[in-house]
Amino acid sequence: MVDEGSDRAPGLLLDTNIVIAVLRQEDAALARLQEAAGSFFVSVITLGELRFGARKSGRVEENLQRVEDFAAESNTLPCDEETSRRYGEVKDGLRRKGRPIPDNDLWISATATQRGLVLVTRDSHFEHVEGLRVERW
Repeated sequence: MVDEGSDRAPGLLLDTNIVIAVLRQEDAALARLQEAAGSFFVSVITLGELRFGARKSGRVEENLQRVEDFAAESNTLPCDEETSRRYGEVKDGLRRKGRPIPDNDLWISATATQRGLVLVTRDSHFEHVEGLRVERW
């Protein structure tokens, strides 16, 4: 839930697989993104994953440029002290449930919960994160 009295921004946090769908010009993802115009965010972790993916691709320069263009037009959220607190809570909660997820996804989850954002993803493992609102595109 978004806390109306805090500095949390309402909106959506796009997971890496959703940004990839947008960069690939998938109609469904583009339509949903257009509906959310102005209320979507990306984590610096997602941008790092995208830059790594571009570097290991067969068209490094072209794909890096697409990522840079997307980053320039996006509302990018950093990780800070509060994100690191959330990361620890999320990781421990999943450890206790026996449901670990990749570390980068922990940081993305922490960013979404910290800021009261809905995480938009295609990954089902995020559904195990307590307090995280998830929307599947």
